This record gives sequence, structure tokens and C-alpha cells, in this order.
Amino acid sequence: MNDNKQNEQTNLDEMLKALGMSSSKPNNTKSGFATLIGRPNVGKSTLMNHLIGQKIAITSNKPQTTRNRIQTVYTDERGQIIFLDTPGIHKATNKLGEYMVNVAERTLNEVDVILWLVEPSTFIGAGEQHIAEKLNKVKTPVILVINKIDTVKKEQILTFISAYKDICNFAEIVPVSALKGENTKELMSTIFKYLPQGPQFYDEDTVTDQPERQIVAELIREKALRLLDDEIPHGIAVSIDRMKERRMKAEQGSQTIMDIDATIVCERDSHKGIIIGKGGSMMKQIGMQARREIENLLDCKVNLQLWVKVKKDWRDSDFLMKNYGYNQNDIKE
Repeated sequence: MNDNKQNEQTNLDEMLKALGMSSSKPNNTKSGFATLIGRPNVGKSTLMNHLIGQKIAITSNKPQTTRNRIQTVYTDERGQIIFLDTPGIHKATNKLGEYMVNVAERTLNEVDVILWLVEPSTFIGAGEQHIAEKLNKVKTPVILVINKIDTVKKEQILTFISAYKDICNFAEIVPVSALKGENTKELMSTIFKYLPQGPQFYDEDTVTDQPERQIVAELIREKALRLLDDEIPHGIAVSIDRMKERRMKAEQGSQTIMDIDATIVCERDSHKGIIIGKGGSMMKQIGMQARREIENLLDCKVNLQLWVKVKKDWRDSDFLMKNYGYNQNDIKE
């Protein structure tokens, strides 16, 4: 009788396995949330993109690139990490700045582990001291990630660790190079150490919970950040006015084309001219570079049309901020 039951269970397991399912108890995998914080331009988005193996967060050499909390997902046999890439913590000068700081600080008590990114330096400025004060008030484990170690000599790394180790009760200190991918596997193993055991929150194929429209808007904004003068990017936003898929017959069969209409919003009339460029040259560059990455993201041909509008002081308008994807309700208790 026992042999019959065992054979029945074996047959059931084989059937479920063929269907991609299992009747066995799940392994002791871990799943949890990790947030990346730090001052602007320390490489948070670059690190997150590298860890998940796909570009989701936009990057540039200008501070305050990330404006929303971007959620991405990494899954392997050990479990699942949901990364929250937040805006840099800085002194706010307008409502948009306040929104960005509130988004960053709120995540500290919502996650299982905090990754605090800093640059390799022995000087701990007021900005880092401010972050350390915030971290010393939370119970969440904090991993200090010293980024950009590819820019310094290896023998200097210990001096940077010594400079930071006493300003906060760190669970771990891990030096990495987000740009070169150096020591990032060690960082992933360290993160998993501090995650609770539990089932996955997302399917293993999930990479982000961000809507396609938002990612597309951010890719366009990234190209503007990289191509425009320093004084303009903080005053721009991108809204997607239309995003519609269509099929077009081609010589080798039908082809999918995504028609996208987008508006770059700036604060001054003088900025509008710079964004457009002489004879539309700057708009053409922004559109060409953005279209290339959007096609990679959507895996289809893209017809991208860009416009520019002036909305003075939109960063101090709750109504306009909400229109451009920055909703104060998202950060209220």
C-alpha cells in the first residue's frame, strides 16, 4: 500500500514538473526589499542597473537625476531582491526638491536592508553627516557601499573604510565599482544575508513595476540631461502624450511600430530655444539617442515625435508636478 502511495506521489511530481509546477515544499529562499540611498550623483542608478543586469533607472553626470522611487527586481536561486532606487538626499530648494527628499527618507523604515552609497573619500561633509544622523535613528541594517573604487588606488580603500566606519553602526562595509562591476557579486551575497526567508513577491521574469510610459519618459529625460547645458536639466520634465502600437506590412512580413508623442517641459522661454537648438539640431539629437534606447526597451521600431513647452515654475506647482508624475500623495502616511 505504501509503495502504491509512493508511486502515485512520484507520478504526481513528474506531472507537476512537466507543467512547471511542484508539489514539494518550497526551498528556504529569501525575499525582501533593499533601498539605495546617498547624496546625488554617487552612482545609485548605475549600481542598480548593473545589479539587475538591465537599464531601468536613468543615469547622467548631473545630480538629482532620479526623481521618483524606482522599483526593480532581481531573482536567482537564492531568492528575490526588490531594489528601491531613490532620489538623492539633499537640501531642498523647491517643492520638487522637498518631494524628492521625502521619497528618499521615507523608504528607510519600509525596507529590510539599506545600501548607503558614498564616494571614496576621507572627508565626511555635512551632507554625509546628515544622512548618518537619519540612519542612526532607524533599526534597519545598513550596508555602507563605497562606490567608484576604480577611480582610486587599491591601497587607499582601507583609509576610506576607516574614515566612515564609526559614524554609523554599519552591518557591513562593501567597496565596489558600479561602473566596472567590481565586487558587485560580493555585494549581492551580502544583501541576501539580511533578507528574511519567504516567497517571491514577483514572478521570476519581472524586472520592474514601472509602467512603460514612465520608463520611456525617463529615457528621453536622460538624453536631455546628458546633452543640455548644466543650468537647464533641473528645470525640465517629460510627459508622454501618446503611445500607441500599430502594425505595418513589410517585405518580410508585418512589423510592429510604436508611435510615441512626447513633450519636454521647461521653465523659461530662453531654455526652449536651447532645447530645440539651431534648426532643431538639439531636439534631433535628443530624439535620435532616446529612440535607440526605447527600441531596445520595447523590442520594436519606434516613431518618436518630440515637442517643447514652457511651464514657468512648474517645480513649485503641486498640480503641474502631479501632471509630470511626481505625486505628493505617494509619500504621505
